[in-house]
Formats: sequence, structure tokens, C-alpha cells
Amino acid sequence: MLLTGGLKALLPHVLRRIIRCNRLSISNTSGMAEGYEQANVVILHKSLADDFEKFCHANDGPLPLLYRSQPGDWKCPSLSSDSAIRADCLQYRKYEHGACTASLKSLKEYSEQLKDMVTFYLGCSFSLEKAVQKAGIPIRNIEQKCNVSMYKTSVPCYSISMFRCNLVVTMRPVPESKLGAAVLATSELRESHGAPIHIGDPGLLGIQDLSKPDYGDPVHLHPGDIPVFWASGVTGVEAIINSRAPLAFTLSPDCTFITDLEKGTVRSSGGVPQVHCISRDPLHFSIVSAEAAQKINTLETLIGIDPGERGIRHLQRQGELLGACLALSHAGSVLVTTGFPTHCGHQPPEENDGPPGALAIAAMLQALEKQVTIVTDQRAMDLNKRIIEEAVRLGILKKPIPLLSYQRESANSALKFLCENGNPGRPRFDHLVAIERAGMAADGNYYNARKVNIKHLVDPIDELFLAAQTIPGITTTGVGDGGNELGMGKVKDAVKKHIKNGDVIACDVEADFTVVAGVSNWGGYAMACALHVLRCCETHERYLRRALGRPRTPSQRPWLPALPSVPKEEKLLKTLVQLGVRSGKTASLEMEVDGLPFYSTHSLMIEKLLQEAQQ
Repeated sequence: MLLTGGLKALLPHVLRRIIRCNRLSISNTSGMAEGYEQANVVILHKSLADDFEKFCHANDGPLPLLYRSQPGDWKCPSLSSDSAIRADCLQYRKYEHGACTASLKSLKEYSEQLKDMVTFYLGCSFSLEKAVQKAGIPIRNIEQKCNVSMYKTSVPCYSISMFRCNLVVTMRPVPESKLGAAVLATSELRESHGAPIHIGDPGLLGIQDLSKPDYGDPVHLHPGDIPVFWASGVTGVEAIINSRAPLAFTLSPDCTFITDLEKGTVRSSGGVPQVHCISRDPLHFSIVSAEAAQKINTLETLIGIDPGERGIRHLQRQGELLGACLALSHAGSVLVTTGFPTHCGHQPPEENDGPPGALAIAAMLQALEKQVTIVTDQRAMDLNKRIIEEAVRLGILKKPIPLLSYQRESANSALKFLCENGNPGRPRFDHLVAIERAGMAADGNYYNARKVNIKHLVDPIDELFLAAQTIPGITTTGVGDGGNELGMGKVKDAVKKHIKNGDVIACDVEADFTVVAGVSNWGGYAMACALHVLRCCETHERYLRRALGRPRTPSQRPWLPALPSVPKEEKLLKTLVQLGVRSGKTASLEMEVDGLPFYSTHSLMIEKLLQEAQQ
């Protein structure tokens, strides 16, 4: 038997010859023939080949197709000059009607059956390990002298005919400080699965225990390591099993076919990727291109002007809009709240900053096929119902939004509201958004900017945000323009120091992300625009769909009509005026918000945001 120490330096044709002669004492090919591509292999009857090829193209993250042979052809000239697939791999598996019936060193005894079979060569994540190492990132499975860990997930692939299965992934631990480098090193290696499809808690993929991989070996994480998951070609094995094909062959998941192709890069149009943490419980990171991130940061700068000269620049933190919208982009169900009853002497007491921004967010979330619910004060239910009905009539919303109220009836009321049967393991919502919503101060009261206590008009919706801090899987965003809004507790020290009456009115309740704008509605418009930017970002869109299914083309963007526009917002503001909802600063029933005229201020902001988002 040949010793394994120098295998990584051998040329592919030499390794294949050694394997062909059955002279290796190893069980996997990870780390072998450094600098050359490796491939997974699936062999099935020619009658199934066209459908399997379509399945690969529909799921090119786990199944990047390198080569498809003709029936009975054992060679792959574009991948190697001297290959013979019947004996060039360490270990094969035979499947009959979905069951593995044999483990084989060679397929030569099946030469007659192979005459009617087609061989598919698929990209392998072993090929990206050298690129990761070159980026200064340790490969823990190589350090630990074992195979990479592979797991079945709960994520369904795009089905084609009889080929249907869940995604299989490989996991490699990466130090948190190296996550960006790992994504950058692999994002352009599309033929080796490309960038990771998930970074963080394995439970979000339906993986319950990292110590029990479905294929390969357990790989131990070092302190500070984050589990990073790439799509795996072993997905093809699962597809063969589920298809129950009468006869099929694959390679053992530990072994691959070593090609003569030198590893290169395929330039992606998605732009340089960035990694951002969007949740610590459960741990979850997202990926976005630098170009898209810069656009969203520009949106944040645009809304950060201070027309009321309240000192809000002291509250602003760069990147909060990006973080909030990345979290929303991953959310499936979102709870939105708004309503600031600042005008105690009028009926209704609400101001018109807040509802338009809330509806802009809700409209985009609806268009992105997310579940949206609004929670508001019990006394304002009828008003909000009429606003929602008008928004549907005006074409701002695609359909009505469920409207709820919240009252504290017991110590567990917030938990019962947010989670099914009060079970924190089953949250109803993934994200909560408060925009221009009265926030509870440190003394338990609620104040408008003039330091008037309006607690008697405000239901304790803050309790939902406080409870969310204790429930894994729920993230929160607060949007405000003065520091007394729900969620602004994250910047309360700055509010107390720099905002008039801040020592009294500052909201004490934090959100995970705090979006500060000159007018809160602008924050809502910017969030809608940022969600559009993210969905148009190839890098982020691929990560969202786990590299499964087909990417949307520029003509396939059904969410575009949901973007805010000057005509829509003009009609909505007229509706609010008709309903008696007043400007916050002046209590005027005119076409203004926070004392600023719609036509020369707010309309211009909407146009600027749209221009930046769509250019």
C-alpha cells in the first residue's frame, strides 16, 4: 500500500493510476491533488438522464454540472485525458430502487449495464479547500485528519419529475474574524458550489446535532469558530435514493473523482461579498454585495438630515438600516406597529408621521410574499382599519393586513401574543418593527416631544419588544426621529444628552436595530427601498434561496410596484387629512408632516430614495 503523506502534491493522472491499481490505504480524497478540481459522480440509466440534468441546472448550488457523458461512455475528455470512470475512484455505491445494496472498489463487473447508463460529473466542495487555506483560514477537518462533515437539511430542492430531495450541506468551522475572507475566497468558485448558503446556527437548516453528521466525520469547532455551510454534491445521492431508480451508481460521499482541471475562478457579477451578523440568538449571519450595502448606507445618509434641527445626528449609527433590512429579508412573518397620539386635545390624537412609513414597509413585505400583521392601540382600531382599507383601494397595499391590539392581562400576555400557546420555541413572528410608535420612558410613562405625558392613550405594546429580547428567533427594529419612539432605548444616552427634554422623554426600550431619520416616514420609505436593493442583489438573493432554484431575471421583479412613490404617498396623506390625522409639530390638517410641506420636502425625499435604490 502507498503511504498517504505526499498525496496532496501528486498530479491527478498519477493519483488516478494509483487508485486504479487499488494501492491506496485512505478512505477519502479531501486535501488530495491540491490545485485541481474534484468531482462527485452520479451514474444512472439513459432514460432518466435528461430529467436529472434539468434537476442539476435547477439546483446548481449543490449540483454544478461539469460534464455529462454519452450512454456507455466511460471517459470525460474535457475533465481528464486518460480517465475510465469504472475504476478511477476509491469507493462506489450501488443503489437499487433507492436502497444502497453494495459498496464497490470498481464498476468493471457492471460493464454491460453501464452501456445504457449516463455519467454525470458534479462540482465538489473539496475543490474549494485550497482557496480557503490560501485566504489564511484553517481547514479543521484536514487539521483533525478526518473527512468533512455532511448533513441532510430540511431545505427542499427544486423538484424535477422523479428527482426530489432536501439539500445536503458540508460544514466547515471558520473563526468569526475570518468569515468575510471565507465567503470572498469561495464566492466565485461556482463550479465548486460557490459561496456558503448558511452561516450560523445549524438549527436554521433543520440540523439538530453537529456531532452526528449524516455523511463524513464529526469535525470539532475551536473556541470562536462559527459553523459555515456550503451546498454539497451529495445532494445528488439523496436525489437518487428518493427517485427509487432501478439501478444507479454514485461515489461514496467521502470520495471524489480527481480531474485534470486546475482550480480557477469564474468572475461573478454579484460583486464583492460582505458578511453581517443579523442575530445572536440564534446565531445568524447574512451575505450581501459591497455595492448593495453601499446603496443602503447611502439611503441611510439621505434620511439622516435633520430638518427640524432636533440634534438627531447624535443618535445615528451607520449600518443600522442595513442590519434591519437584512434581518427583515430573512424573516417570514413580520409584526409592524405605529401610532403616536401626540395631540391630546384632538380626536383622533394620532399624528400623520408613522402610518405612511409603516404602510410602505408593509407593502414591500407583502410584495416579497411575507406575512405581515399590524398591532395598534385598542382605541385606534377603527381608525387603522379605515387607513388600511383606503391603502388597499389606492393600490398601496396588495390586500388588507390583519389588525390586532395588545392588552396586558397577565405576566405571560406578551409571550402568548408572540408565540403559539406561549411556547418560546414556536414564535409567530420573526421580526417586529416599530415606526414612530410612542415609547415607554424610564419612569414607565409615555411622553411627546413637549414632555406631555400621554400614557392614558398608549397600550403597552413595548412589552412585546421587551419579551422579544428573551425569545430566540425574533429580532426587532425601531424607527424614530426624536428619541421618544419605541426602540430608541438603544441610543437613550445620546437622547438624554442631545435632544430637548431628552432626560424625561427618552424611550427606555431597546430594539436590535435603530433607524434614525429626520422624519420617521422617511425611515419607512428607506426600508422599503433597501429591501428592493437586497432582493435585486445577486449575492444576497442566492444566499436567501440557499443556491436552489433559478435566480430571477431583471424582468421578474414583482415587488417593484410596491415601492413608495410620490403619487401614492400624496394620495395617502390626503386620506389621512380627511380622517382628521394631523401634522405632528403643528397639529395642522394640511398637506404636511412634522410641519414640513409634502410637495417641497417629502416628495423630494421620496424621489431621492427611489433614484438611489433603482440606479
